Amino acid sequence: MTATMIEISAGRFAMGSTRFYPEEGPVREVEVDAFAIDAGPVSVAEFGRFTAETGYATVAERAPDPADYPDADPALLVEGSAVFHPTPGPVPLDNPGRWWAYVPGANWRHPWGPVHRREGLARHDPVGLFAANGYGLFDMTGNVWEWTCDYYSPTGAGETRSPCCAPPRNPRVETPDASYDVGRPGAHIPRRVIKGGSHLCAPSYCLRYRPAARQPEAVDTSTSHIGFRCVLR
Repeated sequence: MTATMIEISAGRFAMGSTRFYPEEGPVREVEVDAFAIDAGPVSVAEFGRFTAETGYATVAERAPDPADYPDADPALLVEGSAVFHPTPGPVPLDNPGRWWAYVPGANWRHPWGPVHRREGLARHDPVGLFAANGYGLFDMTGNVWEWTCDYYSPTGAGETRSPCCAPPRNPRVETPDASYDVGRPGAHIPRRVIKGGSHLCAPSYCLRYRPAARQPEAVDTSTSHIGFRCVLR
């Protein structure tokens, strides 16, 4: 445990919601053991120290495997990341390609691509810009989406009760079986849950910056509005 982590006591809570998106329901009672969590998302400086010590390369810094994308133009299978580009005005919302573009060379060091000079800025808001929540945690909603360890499932974790009708304890989705987006491009790529929304969320388009909300993200996808924080159990 690091000095910047916050200890959260064991407890019971109601997971999910029935008021917004179908994948959030049903509301079910679950129990979780005590754990420690970073007070805020991992910053660019912190991640830089980690990569310097370990040599870790992110998905955006690795060339895609052609075997995973048999229909793709080989010339496009290069290191890079999806980057958000504001539109000049209102556009139909049925095609995210209108405001997202794959940029070769974009990664956490060069979030807008290698030709830009805004180096080291992997998010539009700094960690801790707004007040912490009741647990002392910053940026649990907004700022950047955050990866979780759970694989995505349409029904979510904790859907079944334990013996004797006790609430599920520490529910997890640990296998990718239900996470594949069957019938769509990239269906063979497993998806994990991201939570918290980002600085790009707005009531007019996405209400997934709420605690009950979650969203699937393909594990091969790098974007300019996803980060993470560490949890110790």
